Amino acid sequence: MTIVHSGPARASRMVLAATVIVLSSCFMLSAPPWTTLVGAQDDPKPNLGQPPQNKATDDREQIDLGSPRSALAGMIERYGADHGSLGRSLRVANSPKRDARMKQFYGEWQGALEQVDFEALALDGRVDYLLFKNHLRHELRQLAHQEKLLEETGPLIPFAHTIIDLEEARRQMEDLDSAQAAGVLAGLKKQVDQTRKAVEAGLKSDYSSEGIHVSKSVANRAAEKVSSLKRTLKDWFGFYDGYDPIFTWWASEPYKELDQALDSYAKFLREKVAGVKPGDKDDIVGDPIGREELTSELATEMIPYTPEELVTLADQEYAWCEAEMKRAARDMRYGDDWHKALEHVKTLHVEPGKQPKLIHDLALEAIDFLDRHDLVTIPRLARETWRMEMMSPERQLVNPFFTGGEVISVSYPTNTMTHEQKMMSMRGNNIHFARATVHHELIPGHHLQIFMAARYRPYRRAFSTPFSVEGWALYWELLLWDMDFPRSPEDRIGMLFWRMHRCARIIFSLNFHLGQMSPQECIDFLVERAGHEVDNATAEVRRSFNGSYGPLYQSAYLLGGLQLRALRRELVDTGKMTDRAFHDAVLKENTVPIEMVRASLTKQELNRDFATTWKFYGPLTGKD
Repeated sequence: MTIVHSGPARASRMVLAATVIVLSSCFMLSAPPWTTLVGAQDDPKPNLGQPPQNKATDDREQIDLGSPRSALAGMIERYGADHGSLGRSLRVANSPKRDARMKQFYGEWQGALEQVDFEALALDGRVDYLLFKNHLRHELRQLAHQEKLLEETGPLIPFAHTIIDLEEARRQMEDLDSAQAAGVLAGLKKQVDQTRKAVEAGLKSDYSSEGIHVSKSVANRAAEKVSSLKRTLKDWFGFYDGYDPIFTWWASEPYKELDQALDSYAKFLREKVAGVKPGDKDDIVGDPIGREELTSELATEMIPYTPEELVTLADQEYAWCEAEMKRAARDMRYGDDWHKALEHVKTLHVEPGKQPKLIHDLALEAIDFLDRHDLVTIPRLARETWRMEMMSPERQLVNPFFTGGEVISVSYPTNTMTHEQKMMSMRGNNIHFARATVHHELIPGHHLQIFMAARYRPYRRAFSTPFSVEGWALYWELLLWDMDFPRSPEDRIGMLFWRMHRCARIIFSLNFHLGQMSPQECIDFLVERAGHEVDNATAEVRRSFNGSYGPLYQSAYLLGGLQLRALRRELVDTGKMTDRAFHDAVLKENTVPIEMVRASLTKQELNRDFATTWKFYGPLTGKD
């Protein structure tokens, strides 16, 4: 039995969307508020009240209608349409029939792709061919992986097949015997109760004794599947209830009892077996995928490094960050004690109510810097359409910092938080931390990126990867550092904090999936090594392992940024392209694996059996 669901691996290939609230037009363009907190700066402030003067915003700017299409664009668009139709039709989670049909679907498209004359394709067509081939191979591997996961939870949900069969029979509009259905519901309730007793017996005995014995991660995964089955059963029951009086007469009470049993069982698995209790800071369980699956995911992302090599890479980057932190601390007269310097920077936050104004001014400051250095084309519409919203206290439990795109969602304390929570949020979203990340979320980061991806090769969205999505935004943090964007030691501390943070993400997330760190050890690592507030570190780890993101997502930020930095050195530092031409070209390739962007920009010779070999980082020390 196999399972397909919108789990981490699929989520890792999506660009995060946010609810939109229009930015108030009443912002005053006075001097930025940080000047009174950190002292006068030598660099001139941008004239935030004036429109930028460059070719991208000249009154004669023409709309670029050129969205390049390869010979395979139509094929990929057809695949996307067919995939969407099939996905909307086969909506029963954990269904063996769904999995079998999806395997057939991917196999058919593999066959169709193999019929394409690769040698007759131009470079953009060859890139699309390899992207499509890689995508189909990954989808089939994911089906096999999900089947393995379902086998692990099988003993905890032996009733799954029956519930799935009920809903699939309904979707096929098969005739229903209401009395018989009521009997099935009653039998399911007994099966749920019996399974629960077996799990309870396993909790009271060792692994050599009777009962069902499972790990916390498997129990937590099973709890999610029970909740999913509960929703499936609700859909099935709701289709008939009230519309078929005979069905309602027979089935309403057995359904109610089964629904309550499923709800109670899911809670039991989650709280008693997995140890996840609502409101408890120690409620992070996670689901390590192991080295084999990590290696498979890296192959899909076209990253020719082992997980262990990437941890070594992150350690080296962290060491560089720490040395720079000490240099900034000395400039602030803290000696080599960068933790004290960091603590001081955290106190430099605006007063409550002033954060939106700060974010607004920082966004315009970054745009002005890009314009003055002619780094990238910023279409007029992209400048006009970004917006801001404030993040809810509930969402801040998993997103303690900004998130962005067309809308920047600002994390900052509300009146409902405790005093300790308010202070942690303000310290974690201080002026200098914000200055290092607003451009990551807006322009030139995610907003500009998403804007361009919707207009250039949008048919490639099926091949989107966080190594490109997050890597692009992180790359700008690296480049702006190199271009002396930080104006003070405090600014450098702010930028270095985030760079350390991205190193730490690689280290703790890969080690977790390798089975070498627990969630609590990950939290402690972020607090002790990266200087996080405890609540923010907890939220970061919860966000990493709650299933919303793929296993490589947290590694993708810095690794993708390093890939783009290496590519810029190859093309810009050698004089082959200007900065603006390079950045525009990267954006117009869409958010695909960066090795394929490199192939396009360097006019690389590609063959049908292409395999990644691009080592984008220098020598690694400390490898086995």
